[in-house]
Amino acid sequence: MQKIRVFLLDDHAIVRHGLRALLEAEPDIEVVGEAGNVVDGLSGVLEHRPDVALLDARLPDGSGVDVARVVSAQAPEVRMLMLSSYDDEPTLVAAFSAGVHGYVLKQIAAEKLLSGIRDVAAGKSLVAPAVAARMMDRIRRQDQAEKQQSPTLENLTPQQQRILRLIGEGLTNREIGAQLFLAEKTIKNNVTALLAALGVSRRTQAAVIAAQLWKQS
Repeated sequence: MQKIRVFLLDDHAIVRHGLRALLEAEPDIEVVGEAGNVVDGLSGVLEHRPDVALLDARLPDGSGVDVARVVSAQAPEVRMLMLSSYDDEPTLVAAFSAGVHGYVLKQIAAEKLLSGIRDVAAGKSLVAPAVAARMMDRIRRQDQAEKQQSPTLENLTPQQQRILRLIGEGLTNREIGAQLFLAEKTIKNNVTALLAALGVSRRTQAAVIAAQLWKQS
């Protein structure tokens, strides 16, 4: 069995120790490295090229967002999951803009974190309900400021609505295609169109909208 390779980035050694113990107790997960600051974290992620980089939002010499931006550009194959104590709007916006594939809070239950790492490694998106609610509030405020309607399903075709809902459930294009009996390329084209219709640029942002429209938990 091929293990999921994870890199830990958190400025608290005791947190890293706890995470390592939790992850390495799983037969399908392997911790390949850890760091406590941006410089060492970025160097470690680019060296090890893990399947998943578990990033803390705030670090002594910067943030996990700084790491995410560079990793997105230099090692796009690395999936990134932000594990943070903070859900303030600036941090959330910066994280999603930097290209993270998921954002969860440190209050998350151990089993949910483990399943989240597996989902992110498999190409899915992961957005904690509290994070989704905060981001949706921001979207609504932006729309009100621009005197536009909040994102709704009205701008999407029935097929795009079904695809959006499955994106919200964290499915990949291939998995969505299998469920809807459509080619993966067809799904990709539909995803591009529905992102444009929703006025967002990233799949994770669409997942946030889907989570609120269908009130997923």
